[in-house]
This record gives sequence, C-alpha cells and structure tokens, in this order.
Amino acid sequence: MESLSLHILDVAENSVRAGAKRIEINIVEDEENDALTVSIKDDGCGMESAKATASLDPFFTTKDGKGVGLGLSLLAQASRATGGDTTIRSEKGRGTEITAVFGYGHPDRQPIGSMAESIAAVVVGHPEIRMIYNHQHGINTYHFDSHAEDKTEA
Repeated sequence: MESLSLHILDVAENSVRAGAKRIEINIVEDEENDALTVSIKDDGCGMESAKATASLDPFFTTKDGKGVGLGLSLLAQASRATGGDTTIRSEKGRGTEITAVFGYGHPDRQPIGSMAESIAAVVVGHPEIRMIYNHQHGINTYHFDSHAEDKTEA
C-alpha cells in the first residue's frame, strides 16, 4: 500500500466485517518524540488472544475460503520498517484495538495520504456505522464524528 490512509481504510473495513457499529481512528503526529501513532478501535466481535496475535501473520485469514488477509501484516511490516511496531488488543465479544507506531522522521515511513478519502469511503459505504476520527499534530487537532448531533439553532 502506498500510504497509511490505505492501511487504515483496510483495517476499518475489517472492523465493518467484524460487525462493528462504532470505529474510532486516532492519529498522533509527535515530531518532538519522533513518533507517529495510529490507533484503530472498534466494537466488533473481537478475537481470542491467539487469533489476534496470528492476525499479523501474512498467511492468516478469518475470511473463510477467500484468500489470505495481508492487511494487518502489511501494516505491521510498514511500522517495523521505521523502527516501530504494531500491537493488537482484542477481546471476544467486545472489540479490537490495533495500534501502529512509526518512526516519524524515518525515510521509510509512508506518507499519511488522504485520510479524508479513507474516512469518506467508510462513512458513505456504511452510513449506519459511527465513525470517529481524531488527528493531532503538535498543538493542532482535528475531530470528526459521523453521528455528531447538530446543535446549531435555526
């Protein structure tokens, strides 16, 4: 994949297939500590611990008869290439959280890419799912919630 936004879109689509009704994506660009952290959390069906660990293997899949699941292993490979790592926390019946940490200034770090396009793809394709996106870069923050109530008055 060419950009981190495509990795994130792939993980979000995994969340949709896992029955998630809420997906939260957090990105923190911390240049001072040379770290870019990407976290994707959902309330889908979750996985047992052994399955969560195995999901980073490029030859593991939960897609019965539909090939292998390279998405998570490619994300893990991309983070490790920058001196970072990827972790998965999951609980059966409660959801999954994937966290990938990248060396921010590492020459092999992929660009973030178009998060707007990736978020839009999930929101438009699955309007029933609540998509929350937070992005922090230094003192600047951006927040999007697809199901935020409109509090403006007419």
